[in-house]
Amino acid sequence: MSDKINFKDPKDMSFEEAMAELEQVVHQLEDGRVPLEQAIGSYERGAALKARCEEMLKSARLKVEEIYKNKDGTIQTKPSDLQGVIDV
Repeated sequence: MSDKINFKDPKDMSFEEAMAELEQVVHQLEDGRVPLEQAIGSYERGAALKARCEEMLKSARLKVEEIYKNKDGTIQTKPSDLQGVIDV
């Protein structure tokens, strides 16, 4: 019988889920009381969770609207033009 735990695929996780699990992984690794093999697995899991969080943050940045003031003093918004600046 395998004692391996099946984790949810980071691609199927919300930002909050991935960040919460990533925080748990970091605390576990900082504690330093896990066997080397488990620490390596935790590090790999943490790297996948970090990549997922970064991907979602980049996507969110692209959705932010820019607020600007017209010459007549009125305020308007427009979709951000970061699409060409940030690779997603």
